[in-house]
Amino acid sequence: MRASLLAAGAAAAWSLPGLAPVMPSVSRVLGIQRRLEGEGAALTFDDGPHAQGTPAVLEVLERLGAPATFFLTGEQVVRAPALAGEIAAAGHAIALHGYGHRNMLRLTPNAVAEDLRRGQEAIATATGRMPTTYRPPFGIFSAGGLTTVRRAGFEPILWSRWGRDWSARATPDSIAARAAGELSRGDILLLHDADHYSVPGSWKNTADALPKVIEAMEARALAPVRLPVAA
Repeated sequence: MRASLLAAGAAAAWSLPGLAPVMPSVSRVLGIQRRLEGEGAALTFDDGPHAQGTPAVLEVLERLGAPATFFLTGEQVVRAPALAGEIAAAGHAIALHGYGHRNMLRLTPNAVAEDLRRGQEAIATATGRMPTTYRPPFGIFSAGGLTTVRRAGFEPILWSRWGRDWSARATPDSIAARAAGELSRGDILLLHDADHYSVPGSWKNTADALPKVIEAMEARALAPVRLPVAA
């Protein structure tokens, strides 16, 4: 009985950081950033680069003069290094979303460390930038993984608002409403410029929603800002 309780307690402790995306109090206790200091709000995009989605998002950002931060996935950077380079050349901030898109709760700390190394190396080779800011796939940290991330020199970061643009039910209007409906200073918005790990074609809704999101930011006098990532 005691062994079972100890095992259950260990499992709960290992999984606790996984609650950070939906429980701000957990995020605060663990020191995982969800919001920005200062003025403005940050547009962030996960899962790319993507052959169609990334150019579509880049076009909107350029047309509206909005900077963003792209959390790139190493395995996708290897498949499209020139596209990763285009993101950097356009002046957007570059961060790491892992090499593979795997749930950290299922990885050992050594596996997390190797994933970070491979992802960072792939991005540095393609963009000339060494990412030191990290958001895990699904936004889920494990206790051991979070320690590994910090020991590797990465700043862990999540988000304060999201568009749920990966959902099959998402529309441009629903994405904009969720991401920017109650937007405030310091918000970090989570969107996706790729459908590698979500509903096929979901990036189209994101690209169509993006002008609405930026318009909502402007209406609240919130300038789009890049996350403070190291080059």
